[in-house]
Amino acid sequence: MLRRIFLALCLLAGLTGLAQAQGFDSAPWDALLKKHVQILRAGQATEVDYDGFKFERASLQSFLDGTSKVTRPEFDRWSNPAQLAFLINAYNAWTVELVLTGYPGIKSIKDLGSFIQSPWKKRFIPLLGETRSLDDIEHGLIRGSGRHNDPRIHFAVNCASIGCPALRAEAYVAERLNAQLEDATQMLLSDRTRNRVESDTLKVSSIFKWYRPDFEKAWRGANTLGQFLALYGGPLGLNSDSASHLSAGKLGIEFLDYDWRLNVISSSTRGGKP
Repeated sequence: MLRRIFLALCLLAGLTGLAQAQGFDSAPWDALLKKHVQILRAGQATEVDYDGFKFERASLQSFLDGTSKVTRPEFDRWSNPAQLAFLINAYNAWTVELVLTGYPGIKSIKDLGSFIQSPWKKRFIPLLGETRSLDDIEHGLIRGSGRHNDPRIHFAVNCASIGCPALRAEAYVAERLNAQLEDATQMLLSDRTRNRVESDTLKVSSIFKWYRPDFEKAWRGANTLGQFLALYGGPLGLNSDSASHLSAGKLGIEFLDYDWRLNVISSSTRGGKP
């Protein structure tokens, strides 16, 4: 009898440890994304049905309430991928919630800020024991923590704008996080509206200007922005010679203007595939 009890306790401990490693259940957020995010250009971009999210706001808020109940000790027991997936999903979901506070009366998420405070600095998110801003999540918990030194996160967090990398039509999950981040990176870089070669110059999203140091920290051996971009010569449409010149700093890089218009679903794509 004692042996059976011991084995049962071991099994329970193992299951508990597995749950801790896997992290937070993102299924409710995944379901909302699948219903209210419209995929464009084979995944290079997406549009968001904010009317749909508003109709199901109770479900969104239920998911957000769940993220707020996660304690810091619980979070710290999760695996690194589970932590990062949780933070990306929380950032994106809270961004949608922020947009809904002003939608449909806004044309850009920037309309929700003021002269003295951007919307990303508003502290309205109860997360991991503190009231945080979107900037706190991205620049503090993700970029500033020292735990997640992966520049591809810039293609996963979404700022609710057309110029942003696409809001993925599924939640990020620990067991597929690397593949999801890689796909998000390639999707953005293959989008010629945001990254293209013109007159022997590579013109890329302003994301690479704002966060340039993150792309120059030797991730996959890339110590310069050109070396990072050369890793994705294929999605960028570069031949081998151009990619080599880019890596060697012999191909010019310029940054395109950012489109801050709200990434709301258009009438041409509402109700059907583009």
